[in-house]
Amino acid sequence: MQHSRLTSLALVAGAGVLAIGLATPATAAPTHQPPEGYYQDAVGKTGPELEAALHGIISEQDTLSYDQVWDGLKVTDEDPANNANVLLFYSARSQSKDSNGGDADQWNREHVWAKSHGDFGTAPGPGTDLHHLRPTDVSVNSERGNKDFDMGGSEVQEAPGNFTDDDSYEPRDEVKGDVARMIMYMAVRYEGTDGFADLELNDQVDNGEQPFMGRSSVLLQWHEQDPVDEAEQRRNDVIFDQFQHNRNPFIDRPEWAGELWS
Repeated sequence: MQHSRLTSLALVAGAGVLAIGLATPATAAPTHQPPEGYYQDAVGKTGPELEAALHGIISEQDTLSYDQVWDGLKVTDEDPANNANVLLFYSARSQSKDSNGGDADQWNREHVWAKSHGDFGTAPGPGTDLHHLRPTDVSVNSERGNKDFDMGGSEVQEAPGNFTDDDSYEPRDEVKGDVARMIMYMAVRYEGTDGFADLELNDQVDNGEQPFMGRSSVLLQWHEQDPVDEAEQRRNDVIFDQFQHNRNPFIDRPEWAGELWS
């Protein structure tokens, strides 16, 4: 199979509901830095102690309803070249914010950590957490389904640069690292202490309804090969400033991924 992708990856083997209306993008430039002291309890820690500290920090958040996610995504994923549109995550298509819904060629709410992996559905909490929800083309969302992430497969017709097979999905190169960091966030944020399953990375695919997402070895390589960019930093700021008031630590401190999963 011939297609463009991150070159080194060819070697891989196998808190109350927040009341919001339709928010508007912040006019001030995002800081791309957490408030001073935000990660104070995690500094200097490694392994399980680091994971526990980060969980405690990012669990302090406001929670959206599933309906409020529509409004949130219209802000977090706004097309910087056209403020009437959102950018669709897998296909990179710019599309009207108002064309959301469930029909073909509309956009809907994609759970990057598939909601069946842990059976949390659309419940406030993991089912509505903007740190892993993205706008996607309805058909592409259906094509991804609840598959784990890995390399390979056939190209997705409506999202060139994405590939899929029976048990895994490979996003386009430009968002591979974004996917990895969203999955890492979910694994640290949801530890089974708030009525939801304990979400964990593993190095498998075809995890079904188990509270696992893989493939961890591939996700870690994506994290390294597609580093944090300006758009990802801005999105982290917007979620923190306007909606949930928590952050994805693997965007702010990418080195912590190696501390937890190397």
